[in-house]
Amino acid sequence: MIVQERENEFLMIKQHDHAQISGQMVLEWKKNFLLRSKLREEADWAIAQHDRAWIPLDEQPKWNNEKNRPYSFIDYPLKEKIEAYQLGIKEVAERSLYAGILCSMHYASFFSEDSDDPVIRKFIADEKKRQEDLSEAMKMDVPRDIYHLHFKRLQFCDDLSLYVCMQEPGISKDEEVPWFKDGFKQTFDFAPDGIMANWVDQKQVSVKPFPFSRPFEVYIPYRSVSKKAIEEKGLEKAYHEAETGQRTVEIIPEG
Repeated sequence: MIVQERENEFLMIKQHDHAQISGQMVLEWKKNFLLRSKLREEADWAIAQHDRAWIPLDEQPKWNNEKNRPYSFIDYPLKEKIEAYQLGIKEVAERSLYAGILCSMHYASFFSEDSDDPVIRKFIADEKKRQEDLSEAMKMDVPRDIYHLHFKRLQFCDDLSLYVCMQEPGISKDEEVPWFKDGFKQTFDFAPDGIMANWVDQKQVSVKPFPFSRPFEVYIPYRSVSKKAIEEKGLEKAYHEAETGQRTVEIIPEG
């Protein structure tokens, strides 16, 4: 769950809805930047499905007593989160071996291989084994440059979707989530120094360099969950009874 706290409410966005926005973004990718192929179609599908792991968790949101707010995808309890990750990757891999590899790599990248946490170390080891098994089952050699490009596109579209979902529309650069203040970490042939996004106003986000074929709109569904309702009914009931809304953001080139 993506959670934004306001004075009297929490604005809550499902992870799978955010992933669907990522999937919409990648379909707008300039065609001359990457030839279409069966692998690209599977990679694009992986982007839209990369957060399937969160579907059951977001149906039963949990309260973080320590922070006095709902758990978000950032601070959700580790063991439960990793168990969900592995189930989500399995679901994706059952449909597409290649998409399963990309999603496995994506989730594994969240953690350091040098971690002292045995849960994290086991997760990384299990996912490396999964990636090897899926790669062998594909019975084809994917060129490393194609694989890395598909993986970077997944991570960039994930980040850009988080950029528009995690923050209040129109926020200034100084107030942005630290992850994004200096641009996105992925580099491409057309963007060797990376890509930068900025809120132009409350309805537009500019992206430079612009990797998409045209300006386009994304639609972000959310629930406004009042703090009073949470106190009276508990988080899960308040969430499911909360008012739903939709935010529209246009992605445009800078200038």
